[in-house]
Amino acid sequence: MITEVPATHLTMLSLVKEDGELEVSLARLPTPEPGEHDVLVRVLAAPINPSDLFLLFPAADMKAAKASVRDGLPVVTAPVQQAGIRALAGRVGQALHIGNEASGIVVKAGASAEAQTLLGKTVAMLGGGMYTQYRCMPAQMCMELPNGTDPREGASCFINPLTALGFVETAKREGHTALIHTAAASNLGQMLNRICIGDGLPLVNIVRSEAQAALLKEQGAKYVLVSTSPAFMDELTAAIAETGATLAFDAIGGGKLGEQLLSAMEAVAARGMKVYSRYGSTTFKQLYVYGALDLSPTIFTPTFGYRWSISGWLLSHFLAAAGAETQQRMRARVVAELTTTFASHYSHEIPLEGALDLQAIAAYNAKRTGEKYLIRP
Repeated sequence: MITEVPATHLTMLSLVKEDGELEVSLARLPTPEPGEHDVLVRVLAAPINPSDLFLLFPAADMKAAKASVRDGLPVVTAPVQQAGIRALAGRVGQALHIGNEASGIVVKAGASAEAQTLLGKTVAMLGGGMYTQYRCMPAQMCMELPNGTDPREGASCFINPLTALGFVETAKREGHTALIHTAAASNLGQMLNRICIGDGLPLVNIVRSEAQAALLKEQGAKYVLVSTSPAFMDELTAAIAETGATLAFDAIGGGKLGEQLLSAMEAVAARGMKVYSRYGSTTFKQLYVYGALDLSPTIFTPTFGYRWSISGWLLSHFLAAAGAETQQRMRARVVAELTTTFASHYSHEIPLEGALDLQAIAAYNAKRTGEKYLIRP
């Protein structure tokens, strides 16, 4: 049953002021009316992903954050660190809507057939501005979910599932027969592990603790390495030799882990060289950096020959290059395996107001593996 839509609704906004102060607040805004090809969705669940945090608290010193109330709604302010002010110049003075993805129920629809078809349906959405009670967007940006789908099961339908599938698709398109993934105990990492097991694609999982390693092994992972282990490089080299991995996706970004991955790949490739070359092996090695869990400088000492590439990997760029047919195939798989391969675990569920509680912010902004927050507007 479609409930009556209120005239106004709550939305979360992130604003960087000219004086270098960040303000994140809830505002009461008019509820939008859908256009001909649009739908209005009552948002029921929206995850807090690492990519959301970059927009939510950009370069802010959250240890110095303060909470207040304006018009009865929570406001959080924090100073923007000096190093980040120049990088944020393009968004100064703009109150930005936050949240990449969500799920909910379509409560209003435009006159077009594509919009009317979704009326009353549970959908997953991608497109920003999801930390809100109502979101108006083009019908084509929504993915219809099976009848009876719990909104929390559909909240993370896009970012992690399509990223994991995108990694596998990238490996196949570029001719790699195995891959390496860091931060592998994350929700995304667990999905990738299940995909690779199902598709028969060798995967080397890299985690930061024995507890995380145990979690993945319980889920059937064959190669799980702990990056803090004294034997890490020997174990990594052995796993690459056994799998033939020449492709890695790195969620860490900073530090020397990327260098270690390429060096181990080159060490394995060099073993097969019949003639020594000062330029290293002819085996091509690819490292994609797709995250920044470590914001320290990324360090590379070129000890891995000259047949390598280090690139950034972003889901939106991949989807644009992949084309509509590949996107549709990937989306169909997500829907078909929503509660199995692509199931997400949430450690905490909070309302919109709760997302601006300083204690909650400190917890979800820490980006700890195993702790994922879900906003229930």
